[in-house]
Amino acid sequence: MKLKNAMALGLASVLAVGLTACGSSADTSAASPADSTAAESTVAAADAAGAPDGDGDPTTLTVAMECAYAPYNWTQSDDSNGAVAIRGSSDYAYGYDVMMAKKIGEALGQKVQIVKLDWDSLIPAVMSGDVDCVIAGQSITAERAAQVDFSDPYYYASIITLTKKDSAYANAASVADLAGATATSQLGTIWYDTCLPQIENANILPAQETAPAMLVALNSGACDIVVTDRPTGQAALVAYPDFTLLDFGGGDGDFQVSDEDINIGISMKKGNTALKDAINEVLATMTTDDYNALMDEAISVQPLSDN
Repeated sequence: MKLKNAMALGLASVLAVGLTACGSSADTSAASPADSTAAESTVAAADAAGAPDGDGDPTTLTVAMECAYAPYNWTQSDDSNGAVAIRGSSDYAYGYDVMMAKKIGEALGQKVQIVKLDWDSLIPAVMSGDVDCVIAGQSITAERAAQVDFSDPYYYASIITLTKKDSAYANAASVADLAGATATSQLGTIWYDTCLPQIENANILPAQETAPAMLVALNSGACDIVVTDRPTGQAALVAYPDFTLLDFGGGDGDFQVSDEDINIGISMKKGNTALKDAINEVLATMTTDDYNALMDEAISVQPLSDN
């Protein structure tokens, strides 16, 4: 199979690099029996898994995310619902992205490790090899695809607007009805960079560092509206019952975005075809209904309502 061949080639390359590095730093004949046994065990585990790799450890799927972007991902204090420990922390991560990471890790025979990073650090972490991939609600944009490779979409996120129920914009039926609104959204997203400029005479505030900060800005009255995707909006309604969600239906009266803007993918280092093919094999077994069911589950247990 193409997948198995790609995975085997990727693993062989990783192991070759690892063995060369070890040989250059020490005489292997001097290694202790315990060291040899540990090394053989690690190689055997990696070989058994047939796992592609990006960060130098083929036994582990190391996944970066914000851990602050419910319902895609968030931080919690325990492992309830199957949350995964965050590297270098006593906290745990959970959400839709962690669910997907666990499905992929299980299919590849790898344990999952979550790395918590801010949004702007995600792609550099992949490019540097610190992590295998990013599963963090990233749109598959051309700009990002120039830096990293993407899997097939693992979610399709339509664009919506949030405002307060008593807002002057609560009955808006199109983007045109948002004219003059004070607006913000999250830094480095198509919501902020692409959607907000489409609102006529909008007073666009500085971008917010995180999705929760964006919601706090709306709740505090600092802005009239925020633009985000549907899962984030649905989760926000749980936490903020005074909010209302505006969906303009995707036609001419809606925000004009491309498929690449709303297709959410998993990013990995350029040229890591073994991991890309392996992830796509897992995604190929799932349907849109499967994705929506997982997202509904994530929304039902997300912690925004506790904030």
